[in-house]
Amino acid sequence: MDIIWLLLVLLLGLLSIQFMKLRQSAALLPPGPTPLPFFGNLFTIKFQLHHRTLMKLSEIYGNIMTIWVGQTPFIVLNGYETVKQCLIDNSEQVSNRPTTPYFQLYAEEQGIIVSNGHNWKLQRRLGLKILRNLGLGKKGLEWRIKVEACQLVEVFVSQKGSASDPNRCVMNAVTNVMSAVNFGHTYSLKDKFFHHIIDSTNVVANFFGTHCGQLYDTFPWLMHRLPGPQQAMYKHLHFLKQYMLQEIRQHQENPSPEPQDVVDCYLEEISKAKDNPFSTISKDNLIHVLLDLIVAGSETVTTTLQWGLLYMAVYQDVQVKVQKEIDAFVKRIENIQYEDRMKMPYTYAVIHEVQRFSTVVPLGLPRQCTQDIKLNDYSIRKGTIIIANLSSVNMDSKQWKFPDTFNPSNFLDEEGNFQANKAFIPFSAGHRMCMGEQMARIELFIFFTSLMKTLSFHLPQGVTEVDMSGIFGTTFKPHPYQICAIPR
Repeated sequence: MDIIWLLLVLLLGLLSIQFMKLRQSAALLPPGPTPLPFFGNLFTIKFQLHHRTLMKLSEIYGNIMTIWVGQTPFIVLNGYETVKQCLIDNSEQVSNRPTTPYFQLYAEEQGIIVSNGHNWKLQRRLGLKILRNLGLGKKGLEWRIKVEACQLVEVFVSQKGSASDPNRCVMNAVTNVMSAVNFGHTYSLKDKFFHHIIDSTNVVANFFGTHCGQLYDTFPWLMHRLPGPQQAMYKHLHFLKQYMLQEIRQHQENPSPEPQDVVDCYLEEISKAKDNPFSTISKDNLIHVLLDLIVAGSETVTTTLQWGLLYMAVYQDVQVKVQKEIDAFVKRIENIQYEDRMKMPYTYAVIHEVQRFSTVVPLGLPRQCTQDIKLNDYSIRKGTIIIANLSSVNMDSKQWKFPDTFNPSNFLDEEGNFQANKAFIPFSAGHRMCMGEQMARIELFIFFTSLMKTLSFHLPQGVTEVDMSGIFGTTFKPHPYQICAIPR
């Protein structure tokens, strides 16, 4: 009995010491809810860094606040001016990614999305160069997207107006675009291996933002040994990396006379750098560059299109206006070109409003200070992790005419012309903004206009209410829904 009491006293003493240390550390940081020993604010945020929870907390603690995830403080930014001051005005100083347990598992400090320093700069620069050479912003890439858009239209037409969940067929089409860019080939929509790729991409892309993902980063040593979703994530991540390696080997065994895809172009760069012992242009980096492109590129575009189709089904008046504008300018979907987007201002505004109103990556990915910075009256030290709530920017009442409603007028002037807004940052901002932004813009325009030109989308008969609250993860998805695609 005495031993039990002694253990309890020791435990209480340990908790008290930990609590006091947290209070001392918190006193040097921006305000926030009081952290608990070991768990920090995980109970306050219900084990999830949800963008809406963070916006509510900012009403109490301000646009710059501290949230403790376990024993690690995160500086959370809300609102356009605050996010701009950090990500744009201090872009170089917040250009690192934190080396979290999940990021380390995912990328092993390779690739583009979560690598740092010289390797990140080299891989990003090389990635942009390769995408430009393959036709980013040129007709070559548009042609690949049009092929998949036409096939997606055919899939919807074949359903003959019956109610169905559009998620799988949209994901198939978008992933095939990335497959064509990365590997120079696409898959049949009935291919089971292709479905395995898509399922694995979904799991890996969304794990970071889940409850389990937050627990993994807080207690990696424990989560690695427990059963749960993280065990499935390990298998899916391993499968994707082996898939990338297999594609690389096939390209090496059957080289093309001229580079046709990302693998070809990168292998050519590896050959050029073979005599440089300090080069990080390597097969390992190529595996992770490909992984970054397919995970980030497929998931975000798919989710945006899912929201877009849902909004068109719910807001029929908006859909009718879009179709009238497209009909006046486009005779056949084969004629749709990204360069003509400004000639269809209402349609272009609707696409932007879908991205604004449902920011699909609401928190972006965390940044880490490379040196001390000043944000308003707060001194933020080197090494501090920063979360920019992009959703709060896209909902900032000081920046938008209709911040809390879906309204394309947010991107239209009084004459009905498209009007850009500086606070529109769905692809993040600064040095770490999405490398695939231009490609995503082209995909969204061509897919959306092709679908609106040929089909009308409606809720199934008898359905009058739709849950628009969304599902939070690394990406912000709509709840599964059924939709009817009626050929026009």
